[in-house]
Amino acid sequence: MTKDPGRSGIGRRKLAVVAGFPLMAGLIGSARADTAPESTYDRIRRTNVLRIAALPGELPYFQKDLATGEWSGAAISMALDIAKVFDAKLAYVESTYGNSVLDLQSNKVDLAFALNPTPQRALSIAFSHPMIIHPFGCLAKKGLVPKTWDDLNKPELTIVFDIGSLHETVARRYCPKANLVGFKSRDECTLALQSGRADAHIQAALLGLSTVGKNPSLGPFYLLTDPTVALPSCLGLQREPDSRFREVINAWLDMSRGTGQIREWMLQGLAKYGVTRAQIPPGLTF
Repeated sequence: MTKDPGRSGIGRRKLAVVAGFPLMAGLIGSARADTAPESTYDRIRRTNVLRIAALPGELPYFQKDLATGEWSGAAISMALDIAKVFDAKLAYVESTYGNSVLDLQSNKVDLAFALNPTPQRALSIAFSHPMIIHPFGCLAKKGLVPKTWDDLNKPELTIVFDIGSLHETVARRYCPKANLVGFKSRDECTLALQSGRADAHIQAALLGLSTVGKNPSLGPFYLLTDPTVALPSCLGLQREPDSRFREVINAWLDMSRGTGQIREWMLQGLAKYGVTRAQIPPGLTF
């Protein structure tokens, strides 16, 4: 039988295409691998630079000297210690708590400090092990010495908080019978308490102690119990397949917390606000 030359040519062309496909696929796969994003771990090791979100005026974590541009505070002490692990220097990216999440997403920073790991944030960034467990309490008017949430959960008391914060969430959950009033900022809440328009101001412990440091007449800060309400404060990291950077950060946190070093850095940061160790509630641990 005579072979059809046309069909034979088509068959050869098909074989050539099929035979060449694995090679082309391999080249495409190689190109994709070559353009894969550099991991945080590899970038820090290559550049010897650790980028952190720095928040001006957010003591005890951050303080910037406007005259010299120098940074200090508990988070800066921690970041410097982490940088030593990588033999790296720090690069500061000025930000806010809210924007630091966006800075991680856009690869502007490698670490963001003092973030509560909410489910909404966890959709877009990763979190470390807890840096501290941060309990809640309040500042109260003279003569009011609350010990439990029930001590504030009374219709005759006006409780203030900054709108949209976890302070509001906690106040509404544990003081529903009180007269609850929200303000745009913590400073406005402080003014309401100072002027007698509020009986108590709900705050997380470190923020409340910092407020007392700036306004000693408002003290003391009261930790509230029954129940003790406390949330983890973590480091935010970029969400990425390479877990090496997160593993190093978690090992550093576990060791620093276990040796009491993080507590010491927190106390030093509070001291910058004028908070003495005697003003720390006995039940407050970091």
